[in-house]
Amino acid sequence: MELSRRDFLKFSGAATAGGLLIYKAIDAKPASADASMVVDLHKPIGEGYTICPYDGSGCGFLVAAQDGKVVNIEGDPDHPVNRGAACAKGASMRQLSADNERRLQKPRYRRAGGTEWEEIEWEEALDKIAEKIKATRDANWIANEGDFTSNRTEAIGCLGGAALDNEECYLLSKMMRGLGLVYLEHQARI
Repeated sequence: MELSRRDFLKFSGAATAGGLLIYKAIDAKPASADASMVVDLHKPIGEGYTICPYDGSGCGFLVAAQDGKVVNIEGDPDHPVNRGAACAKGASMRQLSADNERRLQKPRYRRAGGTEWEEIEWEEALDKIAEKIKATRDANWIANEGDFTSNRTEAIGCLGGAALDNEECYLLSKMMRGLGLVYLEHQARI
């Protein structure tokens, strides 16, 4: 079929006019933000909000709990960072919940030269950590370099995690600086 330019314009005009008449006839309203329907995406069981602990992006998640146990973790559709999406690590956050049967509930310790792990109490674990930090700090303390007082240790470093908020990062930094650490970094900055 041969169609001249003039016939094409006539046909297009008629089609556009017909479309507008049909549009007015069915009384269609244009879509707008005010006319959109709000759908509640939250579940009726207890929900809380959290952020992903795996990287520095700060993706938001909804954590659903029922009878004191985590039953579901999913991306928060209202969160501005991930808008409901979840990476593979974020989607597996359910494994971190305290009621996960595979999660360790007590600290474990393997004695020097030992081959077996044994469960110990939290107080004992924290005491061991404190003793090792103090021993390492004391053995590697740099008080003076030439004529300058330095008061530091280069044998210990601290790496903060992305799940820490600003207040926790501030306290961690203050504590590490108080111990004399100079190698202090944060995962979200790396």
